[in-house]
Amino acid sequence: MRFLAPWIGLVSVALAQPLHVQQSEFKPGLGSAPAGWRTWAPRPEIAPRAFVDVVHSRGKPGSLAISGGSNPAAFGGWEYSVAGIRAGGWYRLIAFYRAESVGYEPLQVLARLDWANSEGRRTGQPDYAYKTSLEQGWKRVLLEAPAPAGATAVSLQFYLVNAAQGTVWWDDISFEEIPEPSPRKITVASINLRPRNSASTEATVRSFLDAIDKAVPGKTDIILLPEGITTIGTRNTYVEAAEPVPGPTTALLGETARRRGTYIVAGIYERDGIAVYNTAVLIDRAGDVVGKYRKVYLPREEYEGGLTPGNSYPVFQTDFARIGMMICWDVQYADPARALALGGAELLLMPIAGGSEILAKARAIENQVYLAASGYDYPTHIINPKGEVIALAGQRGAAAIATIDLNQRYLDSWIGDMKGRFPKEVRLDVKVERDPAFVGGR
Repeated sequence: MRFLAPWIGLVSVALAQPLHVQQSEFKPGLGSAPAGWRTWAPRPEIAPRAFVDVVHSRGKPGSLAISGGSNPAAFGGWEYSVAGIRAGGWYRLIAFYRAESVGYEPLQVLARLDWANSEGRRTGQPDYAYKTSLEQGWKRVLLEAPAPAGATAVSLQFYLVNAAQGTVWWDDISFEEIPEPSPRKITVASINLRPRNSASTEATVRSFLDAIDKAVPGKTDIILLPEGITTIGTRNTYVEAAEPVPGPTTALLGETARRRGTYIVAGIYERDGIAVYNTAVLIDRAGDVVGKYRKVYLPREEYEGGLTPGNSYPVFQTDFARIGMMICWDVQYADPARALALGGAELLLMPIAGGSEILAKARAIENQVYLAASGYDYPTHIINPKGEVIALAGQRGAAAIATIDLNQRYLDSWIGDMKGRFPKEVRLDVKVERDPAFVGGR
């Protein structure tokens, strides 16, 4: 475990005043570092060049620059220590950066909070600033996190990681105590139903809508139905059941969504020109189609049935959360859930016929998201970011219903908050080298 460097330039805070630190307009000081700042690297031979740049800045001259100096192993940068931390209190870090010649910014440009106890030793685990937005040519990073037990101080850390030709400039850095965020609770329901011997597609769809009214009391934010609700229980093929979106089925779903004031996600078969897709539609509280996802991973049966795969993983902003949809065979592969999580999805909705429950739990854990599934030969359940089933509909006609807090943090004592680490550490920049001589053709 790394021990924090000696505290330099500690910021003292009166107990009666909320903590607030603002740093900009950097000027070289003792040893070329601005007052209160220090440089750090794990080893001298991999230390990047850290300096004050008076040319590049967001406003008044002076920013904290870090250059890789043609060293592919370069790792390190600037640190600033703040005292007066209150264990359990919430804090916000905001900083701006601009980078050049950095190949993969999520990994190689790093801002984090490293908490320390009264002895100057790390307590808890560092928190990573992973939320990024673009403002006037500079990237804004944001982190809101509580100080762990025993914390009395924190190190604001800004690093460049293994970017030999890269340079990053940091400016307009602020750190302050904030009120604890309020819970962000939503109610999710998932329907367990498998109609049989339906007279028509419409009859099948209406049986799902009847099940919603019987199994889901009260108000919900979103209700999930299974995959392919326009063919299950009928003799229709994928192509025979295909319809436009919006179309007859989305109109029926919209009636229930509007009457109940809820979002609905359901799997149907969509025709668009000559192509037919396995699609999940998103209906809003007003009954309108506000999104759709076309299943990317098709099993061989669906290719042979004439379906065409989708080619994107859209994330949708609802009035309660950012959500993503995946369908059945998608769960067999890591990239659908990963792409949705990296796109900001907080809840994944998965219509499914059958598949691996173990893999679904893994997708929730590795991406630190909630996952709701509605299945036929798969459990209808809701899973939390720890992979735990928090609601299960064990009988046909029943609903798995859970009220979840999207602001709840799931921490591991030695990993910390994986929701923050995951987008900063996942290596999407590493290319898969394919050997054309390999017999398997992978």
